[in-house]
Amino acid sequence: MGCVNHMKEESCESLVMNGQNGQTDVLEPHEWRHKTIVAGVEWKNPVGTASGTFQLDACGDYYDVSQLGVICTKGVSPVPWEGNPAPRTAESPAGMVNAVGLQNPGVDHYLVDELPRLKKLGATVVTNVAGHSDEDYAQVVEKLADSSADMLEINVSCPNVSHGGMSVGTDPKALHRLIANLRAMTDKPMIVKLSPNVTDIVEIAHAAVDAGVDALSLINTLVGMRFDIETGKPIIANRTGGVSGPAIFPIGLGFVWRVRQALPTIPIIGIGGIDSGEKALEYLYAGANAVEVGAASLIDPTAPVRVARELDDLLDSRPDLAAKLANGQTW
Repeated sequence: MGCVNHMKEESCESLVMNGQNGQTDVLEPHEWRHKTIVAGVEWKNPVGTASGTFQLDACGDYYDVSQLGVICTKGVSPVPWEGNPAPRTAESPAGMVNAVGLQNPGVDHYLVDELPRLKKLGATVVTNVAGHSDEDYAQVVEKLADSSADMLEINVSCPNVSHGGMSVGTDPKALHRLIANLRAMTDKPMIVKLSPNVTDIVEIAHAAVDAGVDALSLINTLVGMRFDIETGKPIIANRTGGVSGPAIFPIGLGFVWRVRQALPTIPIIGIGGIDSGEKALEYLYAGANAVEVGAASLIDPTAPVRVARELDDLLDSRPDLAAKLANGQTW
């Protein structure tokens, strides 16, 4: 999915013209007042893009990518993946269901194309790593170990053939084994993106931290589906998909809060249903050090920058919280 999917042309024009209506033009240059530090990496502000919702050739037309805290790129696999058959998406109340299937041109293409272009533009880059086996993950991390990527985000929600087709992120022992292996391959700050489709996310988080990750991002999408009532069949060819959007906002908050209570010192990146500075601030109060904006970008391509600007203003009146963010502290 790219930045401009499902967006009408007139909506885009109105977003760019906001400044003429007395509102803040999010495309104007901005001097950020409130940074954050995640696992030793400085973000210009606490807002990034969520993996799977950013593609440079689409989003780069709407805002300066260097303005965001980080750009988290789409999942990168060891070889090109075609993704799932169409239809891949379905609308749902206050959100959407998608089963795109991590379509991407592979790590070799990423290393010679998107990553160097992002770095040339001045972006801080988190590279999302995808795999269907432990060997897949290892191949990608080995190639990224000496790259210009600033951080790696390991997506452990993929179906994993070396784990019986289940997501490795649902089994603490399998997750620990995978992360310990990857940790030995690179010194880059490593994030693990946690799935909410588990019985006990705290147990999973502990396994990742014990294996040596530097930060956690949560949550990934929840499993859901939609039916065509005329045919009685699932709308999405894959039958089920990942639910994202405003509907999962309170769920994401709850998961972040639970993990923060259990792991008071690990940096956390909050994800899920964020479409305003106010919602981003709620994630910070739940214990996150930063946030990522995803589904909102599919309606408003400038949403990550807008959320960052709104949050920057909100932090002006919260100096204690802003100071902790700037120092990379947790609370």
